[in-house]
Amino acid sequence: MRDRTADPRPHFVVCGSDALVYTLADELASSGRIRLTVITPPDLRPAVPDLNGLRTRGVRVITAARLDERTFRDAGLAGADALALVMPDDMVNLHAALCARAVEGELRLVIRMFTTGLAYGVRRLFADCAVLSDAAMAAPAFVAAALGEVAPTHFRYAARTLHVAKRDDVPDRAALLTLATTDDSGRLTVLPSEPSPGAQQPTDVVLAEATGRPAAQAVTARRLARAGRRRRPWLSIGRALRIGLTRKLGIAVLVALALTAVSGALLTHFTGVSGFWKSIYITLLTMVGSSDVEPDNTPAAQGAQLVLTVAGVALLPLITAAVVDGVVKTRLALDRGEVLKVHTGHIVLVGLGTVGTRVLRQLVDLGLDVVAIDRNPAARGVKVAASLGIPVIEGDAAQEETLRAASIDHCQALVVVSTDDAVNLQAALHARAAREDIRVVLRLFDDDFARRVEAAFTINISRSVSRLCAPAFAAAMLERDVLTTIPVERHALLVAAIRVQPGSLLDGAPLSSADRVESTRVVGMTAAGSEWVDWQPDPRRVLAAGDEIVVVARRAGLRVLREQAGPALEPAAGQ
Repeated sequence: MRDRTADPRPHFVVCGSDALVYTLADELASSGRIRLTVITPPDLRPAVPDLNGLRTRGVRVITAARLDERTFRDAGLAGADALALVMPDDMVNLHAALCARAVEGELRLVIRMFTTGLAYGVRRLFADCAVLSDAAMAAPAFVAAALGEVAPTHFRYAARTLHVAKRDDVPDRAALLTLATTDDSGRLTVLPSEPSPGAQQPTDVVLAEATGRPAAQAVTARRLARAGRRRRPWLSIGRALRIGLTRKLGIAVLVALALTAVSGALLTHFTGVSGFWKSIYITLLTMVGSSDVEPDNTPAAQGAQLVLTVAGVALLPLITAAVVDGVVKTRLALDRGEVLKVHTGHIVLVGLGTVGTRVLRQLVDLGLDVVAIDRNPAARGVKVAASLGIPVIEGDAAQEETLRAASIDHCQALVVVSTDDAVNLQAALHARAAREDIRVVLRLFDDDFARRVEAAFTINISRSVSRLCAPAFAAAMLERDVLTTIPVERHALLVAAIRVQPGSLLDGAPLSSADRVESTRVVGMTAAGSEWVDWQPDPRRVLAAGDEIVVVARRAGLRVLREQAGPALEPAAGQ
């Protein structure tokens, strides 16, 4: 039993060095009625906002070079309720978890892991542990944005699989709840009251039961994949010629060819040769010096023959030089990672780090053509791309010529998920300059900056990975009754199962008292002692102790509902 005589509030500790540590701490600090300690190394990543803003909200911030037992004891980890280890290094997080358990054996651990195999092992190692990957959580959102669909979210509860979709993509009977709707002015309303059938919009985001129909995202991906297979081989030939031939050599070859064609036409005309093949035959033989001297020809025919012979003498070495020059330059271009083939209907992916690698795999799994860009040949996803047969351009995506090499003029969408905000923004702006109608999905670390960029530069989607994932990490620490987290635009909705306690405010109250528009929406309930879930129950139904309510809620709304469903004296205990 934890000793809370000094401060009865639950204590949470967060350790990290990049943007996720700030967004997670900000998410937890907003939940209220907790004590929060943040541990960071002396040198934070450049994208981390100023932590002084957290101190003004009562958050204790500690700087430590190592996450060891001494650091955790100084942070008051003994007696803490949960620890989140969100350092961007799997081994550092694992070592810190072992040290933390030595300090507090009953601690709940929430660990950030990039390596899937290691994550499975860590789950077996610690009893009360949640292992999450921000890359795995964020990648579906970027893939969905590239396809123009909602981020795929699936979860299973009471023998039913529920998922997030657009209203137009699911049967009416399968839609359980409207998660978000957008009015004519573009204003997004989360968890609205259910619209009347005539007021429903096809683009409304709903929570629906899976019915065996293919997901809208898969349908969209197949459509884009079919469009991408309409190849334009002449574009690839043109690019190869531009890369392989210098401008001066190309002009010389063209001039020699023009002289050959004109003089050949004149020669056949003045010598009275008829027939297309005979004209070609005489022209080619004369060009290579195989024609005889014709003293009886007219001066015009002799002049054409002379010019044709001289042009042939010049043309053959020029063609040889052009071929050799083209082969050498093409080989060098391939060694530099340049893509000679022009792709069409594909996705250009910039950045092959942890998030980019996940995005790459999902795009390939959906059957889409992808061209990747990364300036680091040792990036995590370069080997993955090679194994999947995906071309990778080694270069700076902030340079327009790099995007041109990826056939940016003919792509379906540009997904920019590198770890450099400046490169990401420049790549997006270059793409928009090349094509105004291109769909741009942009990763930025600061969520406020992402919102402003999206509005100012008319970027289709700009997202912060840390802001996308922080609600899931916070839910894993705070609320063990949370089933899943649903991202809707920039909002995070929590799906939770709340049990009504004896003597609580909800004990004996109608179900409608647990349902609040734009805060908490009830989707189902299970009566005490039963395992059957009543989906979309009658709001007039009277709740009793032991009943379990399934809700989709915002964090503040879920906190209020938990207080209503808890023992009568629990809300006052922390005051």
